[in-house]
Amino acid sequence: MGADDTIVAVSTPIGEGGIGIVRLSGKTSLKIADKVFLSKDGKRPSKFKTYTVHYGHIVEKSKVKSQKSKVVDEVILTVMRSPRSYTKEDVVEINCHSGIAPLKKILDLCLTNGARLAEPGEFTKRAFLNGRIDVLQAEAVLDIIKAKTDLSLRSALNNLEGLFSKKINEIREKLIQIFAYMEASIDFSEEDLRGLKRDSIFKTLAGVRHEIEKLISGSNQGRILRQGIKAVICGSPNVGKSSLMNAILKESRSIVTHIPGTTRDTIEEVVNIKGIAVTLVDTAGITDTDHLVEKEGIRRSRVYLENAGLVLLVLDWSRRLNKDDLDIIKRIRDNKKETIVVINKTDLKKKLDINKIKRFFAKNPFAHISALNMKGVDSLENEIKDMVWKGKAPGPGFIGVSNERQLDILRRSSLDIDEAIKAAKAKLSMDCISVYVRASIESLGEVTGHTITEKALGRIFSEFCIGK
Repeated sequence: MGADDTIVAVSTPIGEGGIGIVRLSGKTSLKIADKVFLSKDGKRPSKFKTYTVHYGHIVEKSKVKSQKSKVVDEVILTVMRSPRSYTKEDVVEINCHSGIAPLKKILDLCLTNGARLAEPGEFTKRAFLNGRIDVLQAEAVLDIIKAKTDLSLRSALNNLEGLFSKKINEIREKLIQIFAYMEASIDFSEEDLRGLKRDSIFKTLAGVRHEIEKLISGSNQGRILRQGIKAVICGSPNVGKSSLMNAILKESRSIVTHIPGTTRDTIEEVVNIKGIAVTLVDTAGITDTDHLVEKEGIRRSRVYLENAGLVLLVLDWSRRLNKDDLDIIKRIRDNKKETIVVINKTDLKKKLDINKIKRFFAKNPFAHISALNMKGVDSLENEIKDMVWKGKAPGPGFIGVSNERQLDILRRSSLDIDEAIKAAKAKLSMDCISVYVRASIESLGEVTGHTITEKALGRIFSEFCIGK
């Protein structure tokens, strides 16, 4: 299934920097390198040994024989020969100065000399097609790139090492053994067969279903590790929402004044809270207003509130509940959002009736803080952690579902096992039961890529950047 052409792409972000990388992969990578690279010792890349690094220049040869080649950039060239490379093909990486002009020029030279511009994720796709990694490991590469915390990085590395693939393959192998017995029993009477019988088949199927359901139940943890969670800071004007955001970020990101309505638009920042990538959203204070700009800010605040994964409701310790506070509380309760009640300004004199608030949020955690003095912020972060993980925080050895594709396939596989168990309980024939077992085997094969289609591969790798 591997392509025969040679692909090229810039594998580092475009922009000014110390180093930029242009990567080639394919049968003619070394030949193309021969045409564009001039080493200091005069040797050609096609003669270099694998896993060697060479200093030289990228040159553009003149079309006029009497004229010298034009130096494009001073570079370091790395050679990795097939099959011991990322794609299991001949790979050449050109480390040049990072900038739009040198990267574009080197890329153009490679294209002119026979390479094709790589599609998004095509290097990793070739690694899969050439048998170096499976689909789960390929998706783990993307998870590593997007990891925002140490915990999400560790989880992605576990999947890249093949730990999740191993688990899926173990489950699939159990089903294959059961299926082989059922197929044999269709051709021969069960009395003539040794090994598994109907009761053993039922127990094995029930065990497999339990293992799959366990993976499905842990999918929310995997999703949070991969995507993080959006926490919306909401409340009425001047309760200290922006001060709270700045306290968690430990920097002055939001403008803070004593004037109500200072924040008129939503502000987003990603922060690592106890290993969770939390997108904090500082919203405009929700109140009744005739001001056109404030109205738009409040409208956006309400939209964010409806789509929040977690709500941090900020109330002012130094004042009594007002109509705006009560309206926000009602909106949060109507939306049934996971909510932490944050009592701010505890450094001031108390006027807030806590017991009245607890009537609205009897089962919700409360955090008492002074955002101005940075008091209680760590306790609030612990409350956020506990609410997100619900007491079941994944450890460094976590493996499991990290995206909707994997989750959807596992659900289909589990449903097929359910149907097989129902058929077994109804004492239907082996060929009826085996239909569902086969379907479950094929579904599990989609998870790792054993039975995946080219269309599905296209969807997976379309999320990648072009140089990966």
